[in-house]
Amino acid sequence: MIPDQKHLFDIPMQVSYLACASYSPLLKAVREAGVIGLDRKYHPWTIRPSELVEESEVLRGLFGQLIGARADDIAIIPSTSYGVATAAENMTLGKGRNVIILEDQFPSNVYAWRRMAEESGGNVVVVARPRNWDWTSAVLEHMNSETDIIALPPCHWIDGSRLDLSAIGMRCRELGACFIIDATQAVGAMNIDVDDLQPDYLLCSGYKWLLCPYTISFLYAAPHRHKDRPLEIHGQNRGFGSMPDGRLDYYEGFKDGARRFDMGERNNFINLPMAIAALDQINAWGPSDIQESLAPLIERAVAEARSRGWSAPADDHRVGHYIGITPTFPVDDDMIAALEAESIYVTRRGPGIRFAPHLFSTEADIERVFQVLDNL
Repeated sequence: MIPDQKHLFDIPMQVSYLACASYSPLLKAVREAGVIGLDRKYHPWTIRPSELVEESEVLRGLFGQLIGARADDIAIIPSTSYGVATAAENMTLGKGRNVIILEDQFPSNVYAWRRMAEESGGNVVVVARPRNWDWTSAVLEHMNSETDIIALPPCHWIDGSRLDLSAIGMRCRELGACFIIDATQAVGAMNIDVDDLQPDYLLCSGYKWLLCPYTISFLYAAPHRHKDRPLEIHGQNRGFGSMPDGRLDYYEGFKDGARRFDMGERNNFINLPMAIAALDQINAWGPSDIQESLAPLIERAVAEARSRGWSAPADDHRVGHYIGITPTFPVDDDMIAALEAESIYVTRRGPGIRFAPHLFSTEADIERVFQVLDNL
């Protein structure tokens, strides 16, 4: 169990922030790294281009460490949707064949597949929400010889209901189907091992459980995908070199490994050092220990909800770092506003309220939510 880490964040004592599945706060160290990075652009004569390249390599390694991958397998991208578009660029959906997603799946991992189906004459198969919360069995029942692509998360973004991606990945390999994972709501807060899951691509935005700034994300590409086509072609993934007289030595090949998928302007003066500081701390804590430390808070939320007759995902079909609770009455904007008036921050998702704490949260924060709801 990791002890209270609130001292590493700038969160007032009266604030109960339980919305990390939307936007996590920055660590103090991450903000400080951002200020230093901002000063580099403020005084650009201090910038060493080689330093930025070195930072991108450090960042690859830090993210790879979180998912059991090599730095060579990691690309730095601006968003999960960018990564999904990269995957879609390199896959085919046969006429009459299907790609499988979940009901109410997050849009970043939906729109590209809809367009692919429209253009190819294929089908998007939407797995309906199971009443018993067992997404895994529901997905496996829909996978068959007509399945070309599986595009899923490790857990549903609305309520934290979990999927067994290891079992689903094994079935993908049996069918020869491509496997795409949007792990934004998982990496950094629970164990994710690409050797076990064996996806073609895994994408992850950094601004939630990785405690990173906005518009920095990560793409894992399996080694057999390292020759795929990137969305962009630019100097940083091609590897041009400049001559002393200013002429360019254009390079026709791509950088090694997943670096070919890097976004343009990857060497961000501000975001790179901020993300390094964030992932340094996440790795120091360890995702498994973060999960173990947050699980009692989620268990308390579940207990409080069930004592009132409210619903929550079944214990054996949910993750331990966030959860959606559905009261017996409608959750509306006025209710969320009333919570915020008490400096309590949760998110309204689907028919309920999503609790997403972090290592600065306590059981008292959970209790405050229910006290205000009871008063309302």
